[in-house]
Amino acid sequence: MKNGQSLLKAFSTIGLILTLGVSMSADAGLFGLGGTSWKEEVLLHDGSKIVVERSVERGGRHEIGQKPAFKEQRLIFTLPGTSQEVIWEDHYSEDMGSANFLPMLVEIFNGTAYLVASPMGCLSYNKWGRPNPPYVIFKHQGKEWQRIPLQELPAEIKTPNLIFSMPDIEVEKIGKSFITAEMVKQLIKGYRQPEYKTILREPLTKERIDQMCEVRVLYKGTWVGPGDSIGKRMMDNKTK
Repeated sequence: MKNGQSLLKAFSTIGLILTLGVSMSADAGLFGLGGTSWKEEVLLHDGSKIVVERSVERGGRHEIGQKPAFKEQRLIFTLPGTSQEVIWEDHYSEDMGSANFLPMLVEIFNGTAYLVASPMGCLSYNKWGRPNPPYVIFKHQGKEWQRIPLQELPAEIKTPNLIFSMPDIEVEKIGKSFITAEMVKQLIKGYRQPEYKTILREPLTKERIDQMCEVRVLYKGTWVGPGDSIGKRMMDNKTK
């Protein structure tokens, strides 16, 4: 995972992928994105709760008969005991034709906000350094979010607390604009993969990772893998 560790440091300072920050104005809010918007009650590790406003917009390339991927998404919440409104945003990425992440967890620990997300699809997984376990973790520091390694996520933060899989579709099925923490808990119980039901601290096996997503690299604007002629040459050169 040396590759992933080096990418981790590089991506932590990139501001072009995510516009992340703090807004003190409700007018800067959630509903400017369009798409589907709702409020989600989030159970924190200490038993307290906060309300997260979520919005997603779909768009871009997609197969006939399927919904477009997420194009834009936003989460807004207020730090407990303060009036500080925190915003996390994930924007369309041209190299993937979609947004980057599926948020799994929002937490507050010692007054600091954390967010755990899963790369959205194979291209995003490769783009973000093939993390293992498959999480991209952000810590809110000052007025911005910064990527941190899993080791810096407090051990008390263990349980996903956001609708992870197709959240807008799940909200439409429920038919409510306010989703309780109990509703979220029941949905998470139905997830099959253990890495989405709890925050794993140990790497998955190589077989499991390879099953999830083959190695792909971005070459002149196109993602290529070991099965492609260009990808094969690049992979061969890396092993020499």
